[in-house]
Amino acid sequence: MNEKSDRQETLFLGYRQYFPERQIQVLTVATQSMTFIWLEEKKEWSIMHHRSSLCQDIIPPHDPISSPSWVKHTIFSGYSALASCAARPVFSGFSPLISPTTVVRILQRLIRILFLSQGLFGAFTCQVALANSGNILQGQVEDSLGNPIAQVQIQVQDDSGNTQATLHSDAQGQFHLSLPPGTYSLQAHQDPYQDAIGIVTMGNTDQATRLTLGSTQALAIQISSAQKRSSRTQVSTQDASSITRFDAQAIQDLPQGENTPLNQVLLQAPGVVNDSFGQLHIRGDHANIQYRIDGVLLPEGMNGFGQFFDTRFAQQIDLMTGALPALYGDHTAGVVSITTKQQYDGSGQFDLYGGSFNTLNPSVEYGNSIGNLSYFFTGSYLSNSLGIQRPNPGSPIHDNTQQFRGFGYLSYLLDPTTKVSLMLGGYQGSFQIPANPGQVPDPNQIGILPQMGLKGYNSATVADQQNESNQFSILALQGSLSDQLDYQSSVFSRTTSLQYLSDIPGNLAFNGVAPDILRSSLSNGLQSDATWRLTPTHTVRFGFYGQTENIVSNNTSTLFPVNGSGMVSGPAYPITDNHTYNGNTLWALYTQDEWKASDRMTVNYGLRFDQVNAFVSENQWSPRIGMVYTLTPQTTWHMGYSRYFTPPPNELVSTSTLALFQNTTLAANGQNSPVKSQRTDYYDVGLLHQLNTQTNVGVDTYYSRSTNLLDEGQFGPALIMTPFNYNEGLIYGIEFTANYKNENFSSYANLARTISQARGISSSQYLFSPAVLSYAANNWVYVDHQQALTASSGLAYNWNGTHLSTDLIYQSGLRNGFANTTSLPAYTVVNLGLRRTIALDSTGPMEYRLVLLNLFNQTYLIRDGSGIGVGAPQYGMPRGFFLGITKPL
Repeated sequence: MNEKSDRQETLFLGYRQYFPERQIQVLTVATQSMTFIWLEEKKEWSIMHHRSSLCQDIIPPHDPISSPSWVKHTIFSGYSALASCAARPVFSGFSPLISPTTVVRILQRLIRILFLSQGLFGAFTCQVALANSGNILQGQVEDSLGNPIAQVQIQVQDDSGNTQATLHSDAQGQFHLSLPPGTYSLQAHQDPYQDAIGIVTMGNTDQATRLTLGSTQALAIQISSAQKRSSRTQVSTQDASSITRFDAQAIQDLPQGENTPLNQVLLQAPGVVNDSFGQLHIRGDHANIQYRIDGVLLPEGMNGFGQFFDTRFAQQIDLMTGALPALYGDHTAGVVSITTKQQYDGSGQFDLYGGSFNTLNPSVEYGNSIGNLSYFFTGSYLSNSLGIQRPNPGSPIHDNTQQFRGFGYLSYLLDPTTKVSLMLGGYQGSFQIPANPGQVPDPNQIGILPQMGLKGYNSATVADQQNESNQFSILALQGSLSDQLDYQSSVFSRTTSLQYLSDIPGNLAFNGVAPDILRSSLSNGLQSDATWRLTPTHTVRFGFYGQTENIVSNNTSTLFPVNGSGMVSGPAYPITDNHTYNGNTLWALYTQDEWKASDRMTVNYGLRFDQVNAFVSENQWSPRIGMVYTLTPQTTWHMGYSRYFTPPPNELVSTSTLALFQNTTLAANGQNSPVKSQRTDYYDVGLLHQLNTQTNVGVDTYYSRSTNLLDEGQFGPALIMTPFNYNEGLIYGIEFTANYKNENFSSYANLARTISQARGISSSQYLFSPAVLSYAANNWVYVDHQQALTASSGLAYNWNGTHLSTDLIYQSGLRNGFANTTSLPAYTVVNLGLRRTIALDSTGPMEYRLVLLNLFNQTYLIRDGSGIGVGAPQYGMPRGFFLGITKPL
C-alpha cells in the first residue's frame, strides 16, 4: 500500500493491519463519533467510541471528519444493529480506498454480530429494549456475563449529534426514557469499564439492540474474572475462609428484592438455621455473628425482634465462615460484611411495599456529590400486624409493630489518596407481644386468683410490649502512605437498649410475676487496620481494636410473697433490682501474613491477642493458619485452623441478686456462677470446583471443640435472652453448594448437615431445674438451636424484561422436649416473586413487584415452648401476598 493510500485510509476509513504470526487481518473503519474494527480471524466487528485513546490515535482531533448519517435500523437473530452509515471523505482531493457504498455493504453483511462482539475486546454490554408504546425507551446495562451494572451514565444523542438526555441506570442496571420517533445513539460510561454505544430507532414496534465494547484487558483475563464473579460461593484466596456473596443482582433476584429482611437474605446461605424472633445460627453456634460495614466492626447490640440493618443500603453482603484469619475476633461463627452503596450521581428511588397482615413499608434513598463531598442516605418505615411469631396457629392477637430505620453515608476526598467518611445509622422498633388465648391462669394452683379477687382471666387480653433502639456512628480515615502501605482508622459509638413492659395484672394471673426490664449499653471505641505489601509474595496486615462499654440493667418485678408451703400469702408488691456496670473493656491486637508460596498455593498465618475486662477478666493468644491450593484452573482446595476467643454479651449477662427474691413467686435456688468467655479450636477443609463457566459446586467440612461453650435462653415471661455456659461443646458438619448462571437464568442450592452438642451447665445455674442440670452434667445434650439438616435454593429468570424468581428454605426442626432430647417436625417454605418495569407517559418508568410468601401456606412450629432455655411457642408466618412499586427519583 503506497504512502498516499495509507494517509487516505487512515483519515477516512482507518487502516488495515496484518499480523503474520497470528494470521489476523484487522480493518479499522472510523467516523467522527465511533470506530468499527473488523477482526478477520473471528469474522466479527468490534465498536469503540472516540473517548478511547485508540480512537484518538486513529482520528487526530484536527481532522474535520463529518458526522455520520444513520439511515436504517434492522434486526438479525434477535439483536439490533446499525445497518448502514454514510460519511464523506476528509479531503475531496483524495479518493478513499473503499467507497462509502462498500462500507454500507460490509456493515450490512456483518450486522448480526456487530453488537455482540466476544472478540479481542469483549467486556461490556448495553442492551436496549423498546416499550410497547413505541415512544418509551427501556434499557438494561450489563457486563459481558449479563450481570447488571448500576449507576452507568447514559447520554442520548439524535442523528445530528445533539444531546437529548443524560440519565443513569438504576440498581438493577435498568434505565427508561420517553423519546419522539427517530434514530438515536446511546453512549454508556462508567469507570473502570470502557464506553458502550447502542443505536436505536424509536417507532411503533418493539426493538432491541446489544452492544459489546472492548476492554483494555485481554479476553482471557476478562473470562477469568467473570468466572469468579459468577459464583455465589467462593474461597478467599487471602485467608482460606468460605464466602457466600449476595451482590446487588442477587438481592434483587430474591422474591422480595431489597424489601427482604437481612436475616431472610442470610438464610439463603449454606448452614444457616432459622430461629424465632429473627435469630440466626450459623454452623451450629448460637448467634455469635459479627457485623462489619465497609470494613469497620460494629460493637454488639441487643438481640431484639427487629432487624437492625436494612438491606436497602447494601451494595453487597458477604457471609464469611470457616477458619477465619487473625483480623477477625470476638464473634466468629460468621462475619456479615456489608459494602454500602456508592450512589453519588444525583439519583435515588422511592419504594412503596405492602400487603398481607396490614403491611406498609415505604422507603426512600438518594445519593449525590458536591465537589469532593459525596453522600448517600436511605430511610424506611415498617408497620404490620405480625410483628413477631404468633404463639398459636390462628390469627395473631395483639401483635402490631412499628419500626423506623435510617442510614447515612458521607465521604470527603482530602487528596487523591486520602478519604474521610462518616456513617450514621439508627433503628427504633416497638412490638406488641402476641397474646396466647386459651391459657389457664395460676397453672400451679398456688392461690393467685383469690389474692387478686378474680375467678378467672382471659389470656387473650394480656398486652405486653417491648421497645428496641439502636444507633451507631462511625468516623473513618482511609488512605495510602506509600505504594506499599494502606491504612484505615476509625472511631465509633453505639447505643442500644431493650425495654420490656409487662401487663402487670395479666402476668401476675398466669406467671405470678410481672417484670419491667430495661437493658441498655453505650459502647465507644477505636479500630485501626493496615496493609503492608512487603514483597511481591508477602502481604502483611496488622491492626488494633479497642472499646469501652457502660451497661445499665434495671429490673422491677411485681410479685407475690409465698409461705413455707409455696402458697401465695399476701398481695403483690414490686422489688427493684437495678445495676450499673461502667468501664467494661475489650481490646485486641493482631498481625497476619499472606504468603504466596507459589503460583498455586497461598498461605495465611497470623496471631491475635484478646483481652476482656468485664464481669470476668480473661485473655487469650489465638494462632490462625489457612491455606488455599489451586489443584487445577477449575479446582480450589482450602484448609485452615483457628483458635477463637468469644466473650459473653455483657449487656445480657444475668445480674439478679437472688437473695432479694427469697420467699416470693420469683425465688430461685442454685448457683449463679459468672458467665465466661468461650474458647474454641476450629478446623475447616473444603473444595470448590468449576464444572464450566456457568456452573460451580463445592463441599466444606468443619469440626470444633470448645470449653465454656456459650448459649442463650429465654427464662421467664420477658422475651429477653440470657447467656450461660456449658462446660464443653462439640460441633461438626458438612455443607454442599452448587450454583449456575447464564445470561438470563441463575440458580443455586445448598445442603448442610450439622451436629451441635454440649455437656455440663457451668454458669447461671439458678435458671435451670435440678433435673436438667443433672442430665446435662452426665450426658452430651443437643443444644436448643441444633438442627440436623438445613437446605436452601432459589432461581431467577429474566423473560423479555419480566423477572421471575423463587426461593425456598428447608429446616429439619429445632430441638425440643426435656433436655432437648427430641426435635420438632421439619418444614419447607417456598416464596415467589415477579417484577417488571413499565414506563407510561403519565407516570414515567416504574418497577412493579408481586410477592407471594409461604406459597403452600404451610403451618409450622419454629419453637413449641419446650427445651433448654426455650420460653414461648412460635409459629411461622402464614401465606402472604405483597405488592411493591419503585419510582426512580
